[in-house]
Amino acid sequence: MRIEDIKIEMPSAAAEILNTLHEAGYEAYIVGGCVRDSILGRVPGDWDITTSALPQEVKKLFKRTIDTGIKHGTVTIMKGKEGYEVTTYRLDGVYEDHRHPKEVTFTRSLIEDLKRRDFTINAMAYNDKEGLVDEFDGISDLENKIIRCVGDPVKRFEEDALRILRAVRFSGQLGYTIDPETAKAAGELAPTLSNISAERIQTEFIKMMTSAHPEVIRDAYKLGITKVFLPEFDECMECEQNTEHHCYTVGEHMIHSVMEVPADKVLRLTMILHDIAKPKCKTTDEYGDHFKGHAFEGSMMVEEIMRRLKFDNATTNAVRNLVRCHDIFMKDEPNDVNVRRTLYYVGPDNFEDLLKVKRADMLAQSTFEREEKERRLKLLEKIGHEILERKDCLSLKELAVGGKDLLSLGVTPGKEIGTILNNMLMDVLRHPNHNDKEYLIRHLKNYNKPEI
Repeated sequence: MRIEDIKIEMPSAAAEILNTLHEAGYEAYIVGGCVRDSILGRVPGDWDITTSALPQEVKKLFKRTIDTGIKHGTVTIMKGKEGYEVTTYRLDGVYEDHRHPKEVTFTRSLIEDLKRRDFTINAMAYNDKEGLVDEFDGISDLENKIIRCVGDPVKRFEEDALRILRAVRFSGQLGYTIDPETAKAAGELAPTLSNISAERIQTEFIKMMTSAHPEVIRDAYKLGITKVFLPEFDECMECEQNTEHHCYTVGEHMIHSVMEVPADKVLRLTMILHDIAKPKCKTTDEYGDHFKGHAFEGSMMVEEIMRRLKFDNATTNAVRNLVRCHDIFMKDEPNDVNVRRTLYYVGPDNFEDLLKVKRADMLAQSTFEREEKERRLKLLEKIGHEILERKDCLSLKELAVGGKDLLSLGVTPGKEIGTILNNMLMDVLRHPNHNDKEYLIRHLKNYNKPEI
């Protein structure tokens, strides 16, 4: 690929911003990920611009601007409803927290600005007048499919520890190999990831797991990265499974299962965490290894892990419930009652995801009893769809009796009402025809017990 042959089609608004800066006597380029993705034929998510103009000089040239990061030289220029970040060339000062420079110094040199960037493939700049500026041979690394730090990888990772995880993430998204020196530095400095906020770790983790190559989490393990933010996974990678149903360690089984589901956040997170409790639950006897209770124990561990990584409630609940139910019907025959209970726990909206989770789990196992597992899975699917089509009661909100009904009957407000409603629902899950207001009220005394 010849640099002089590279032409990038950018949005008209981005081109207008560059032209305005050029006409005012400043240098300006699109830079970073948008250049990389354009060269690769991918659609950029953002079009970032770098310029020799100082923030206040930028603001004077445009009518609508937002000071999104003016301390670090960034001004967002609004073009219609779209925002374009314009950042002044800068030099970063000392990094004291492995994430942010203590101070930044503006410069008029594009090359000095590019030197501070993370990887060569992200350190290219472009405008229509001068073409591609590729001081660090990012084009060659794109052609050879390599993730390589700009300059000294140790220094780059000491500046910003999150780059260690980003290296693996880009490897997964692009299907590239991490340069040996870059990988070596990443491994040595992996412990510094402990300085990075859980929110930023979470963002990179999701991007890695929903990438085209989620199996790169194996590289993250080998480099000591997961040990920092997901040590439970490391235990799984080292946990053998001496059982007819499996042919991999727990961790390798989870990696293979991730590769059997679509690139959906909930599904991928479920598969990489579904057996997370197996090391904790493992017992061994003369018949081999056993992992009794690992699904329920795993659901509790998953909630703890996802809270630690600051996941939102909706994602946490969905993954937790799928992990709790992933192992159901491994040996038991599906029937109306136990499938209704499963739909209650996992939620009707997540039933299709549960089927995908169970299939992925099965495909990542040995072929032992594969036909029987396939049969039970198809039966689960059939019964589940029939239950959903019949609109059987599967939740408290679908129950024929509610809290107001119980209050009107003189039931004491508080815990007693919750106990009665829950017991009514458990009964209705067994006997759908009991979801009748008259029936439930007539048998009210039977439901006013700690458990039925």
